[in-house]
Amino acid sequence: MTDDAAPLAFTPALERATAAVWDRIKDEVTPLEWRLHAPLIAQIRKLAQDRGAVILAHNYMTPEIFHGVGDVVGDSLALAREAARTDAAVIVQAGVKFMAETSKVLSPQKRVLIPNLEAGCSLASSITGADVALIRQRFPTLPIVAYVNTNADVKAEVDICCTSANAVQVVEWAARVWGVDRVILLPDEFLARNVARQTEVKIIAWAGSCEVHERFTAEDIFELRLAYPGAQILAHPECPAEVIAACDFAGSTTAMSDHVIATKPRQAILITECSMAANVAAEAPATQFVRPCNLCPHMKKITLEGIRDALLLDQFEVAVESTLIERAARSVQRMIDLPPPTQPARYDLVKARHHVDVEMI
Repeated sequence: MTDDAAPLAFTPALERATAAVWDRIKDEVTPLEWRLHAPLIAQIRKLAQDRGAVILAHNYMTPEIFHGVGDVVGDSLALAREAARTDAAVIVQAGVKFMAETSKVLSPQKRVLIPNLEAGCSLASSITGADVALIRQRFPTLPIVAYVNTNADVKAEVDICCTSANAVQVVEWAARVWGVDRVILLPDEFLARNVARQTEVKIIAWAGSCEVHERFTAEDIFELRLAYPGAQILAHPECPAEVIAACDFAGSTTAMSDHVIATKPRQAILITECSMAANVAAEAPATQFVRPCNLCPHMKKITLEGIRDALLLDQFEVAVESTLIERAARSVQRMIDLPPPTQPARYDLVKARHHVDVEMI
């Protein structure tokens, strides 16, 4: 066993060195768990420094990853932007595979590692590049927007990508540039239906969904309101439209986090992946978080041990075919190059409560 591989002991010195992280997550992690996490966090930080690596951690990572080793944290748009601008030699994607592919597309000269090759995504798996090519044949004059939660072969076939934070802006940009009143938005049906309620642009959608967000129902929101009167309920736009309409706020993971931190509600309920609340809690200590827990089984395949091993063994490099990189990079870069939205990345709930027809492919 090399010195790098040797497990560190939870010594008083290491305890002091990691005290700032413990202070942030001590309400989410037990002292016993912390004695296991802290040596790994210290080991990962040293490995990352030695190898010139940057660790990108999505909002759905567990607290010990998000607060412990994430150099850049946030939603998929924030991570995509950082992947494009970082000068690190190695990117470790603490997230799922489509995120790592996006990093590789934007930084093809860098090594992009993912801690677990099985960290997939039900939504990304719902559509392929071949599907998009057939859609293009059917609608040759319409722009195609792909949610960034897609694999590289899909990104290579579309005109521009979007995230939940800028989907409305991207759809309206595409309609204006193409001079059309209809835009194809793939692959999340619920995001498409929620976007349709926010814009005059007619939306054509694909029947994909996130296995975490599709499980929430309007009945869940009703029951939560009865159980926790006065709690602020915030939802991600990958949820069904009737869920969004029943909530107090809807927006991307970053928009939800920013809103809770700014408004400091007494109680908050985040209708999204379970680890999100644990990470926001560190930034909003005055707020009690009620947690209707839907875990993403794919995100939870990313662990501290996996991040350590990726750095230590230089393993699980993400590859994207060279024939796809240029075309996929174009659609992602178009999104990144758009000016920041003039309005906050939130969904107007008045508009959200109006039914709007969406054409399904």
